[in-house]
Amino acid sequence: MTIQPNSPAARDVAYMIHPYTNLKAHEESGPMIIVKGEGCYVYDDTGKKYLEGLAGLWSASLGFSVDRLTKAATKQMETLPYYHTFAHKSHLPGIDLAEKLIGLAPAQMAKVFFANSGSEANDTAIKLIWYYNNARGRHHKKKIIGRVEGYHGVTIASASLTGKAVNHKGFDLPIANIIHTSNPHYYKNGLEGESEEEFATRMADELEQLILDEGPDTVAAFFAEPIQGAGGVIVPPKTYFEKIQAVLKKYDVLFVADEVICGFGRTGNMWACETFDLKPDMLVCAKALSSSMLPISACMISEDMYEPIANASADLGVLGHGYTYSAHPVCAAVALETLKIYEDDDIIGHVRSVAPLFQERLAAFESHALVGESRGRGLVGALELVQDKATKKGFEPAGMVGALVGKFAMERGLMLRPIVDAVCVCPPLVINESEINELFDKLSGALDDTLAHLTAEGQAVA
Repeated sequence: MTIQPNSPAARDVAYMIHPYTNLKAHEESGPMIIVKGEGCYVYDDTGKKYLEGLAGLWSASLGFSVDRLTKAATKQMETLPYYHTFAHKSHLPGIDLAEKLIGLAPAQMAKVFFANSGSEANDTAIKLIWYYNNARGRHHKKKIIGRVEGYHGVTIASASLTGKAVNHKGFDLPIANIIHTSNPHYYKNGLEGESEEEFATRMADELEQLILDEGPDTVAAFFAEPIQGAGGVIVPPKTYFEKIQAVLKKYDVLFVADEVICGFGRTGNMWACETFDLKPDMLVCAKALSSSMLPISACMISEDMYEPIANASADLGVLGHGYTYSAHPVCAAVALETLKIYEDDDIIGHVRSVAPLFQERLAAFESHALVGESRGRGLVGALELVQDKATKKGFEPAGMVGALVGKFAMERGLMLRPIVDAVCVCPPLVINESEINELFDKLSGALDDTLAHLTAEGQAVA
């Protein structure tokens, strides 16, 4: 791509730093510029149309043109475009949204703190856990356990909790008191002859041993996405969370469910906690809370956690935490309208009606020469690309083949997300059966294009 002088691409390269981007490569290639969204589709500045197979960033649950959300934002901008929630101040959109969220949340959730992103909400959760244990006089119970390949954000604390090397290297992370246990990907990490249930037992035993090695009186909490998203859509193996939760309860370790990707219908229930029978002490959500039309996130806590925190704030004079935009009234109004649309349009019912086709088309790719495993739940899934199905051997260098599939998919008018050599799909929840077939037809073509390219390059595929 040749970047024309004074073009939007040239100005982008001149002035912007992009997240999750090779900045030097970007100086040469420039950006793809998206100029319009409509339903499940987006358009670039050449007019080319793409089916958005990842809902932007796992997040545009209602697609890219939602009139009700536009009107909700406009109405609130005309009424109260901004106010804060510091120092006993509040406003109706924030109050209404908090009440609505607690009404929808798992029964043990009692209070909600609003932030602006999943990263901030998880950072808030970590701080509240430390505050809570200090309030209870447990000043050494501060260690937080995440999982390898888990993803919880990019603030200093949430990036530390994230179990991905790319979020640690160069940043002097992780910080102290944040540690990791294994990634529960049965396909990759299961032993020869080991059943899913046996693998889950081994994962729980490993977590228990980690807690014992660190000292149970020092371990405060365990964070987990019900389905690991940016780790490659890792669905928990059978009995995994049942056994993990038993270990946490045994050692009085708080369980935080990160529902940033899974919440609001993605797995066929309002919460993936319902899908996998999780009973967390805290729940973090974002993304689909506003269909990503405006930035807002939430950290919910149980009444058992709230009381010591409230008492400590009285002793200390204030809860010394908050953001200028916590419960921003326009964002809150849009989030509230999003939740109303989920109910009015029975979005969860729609997900349940189209998910069988989605998962059927996804599973069919296991017969493709490049695919070792398909996995998913509801309207999220991934394909694991391998060079040898029998040995599960991946391609070298890692990430090369995933990137090829992503490139060929874009050429065919499909956006998806390669994560190393896992190809992830997570479309808007409003996708219909015709669009699901279009998505997988284009993905099939991209896989065939990749196989043809590898064959032409002399790369053997077994």
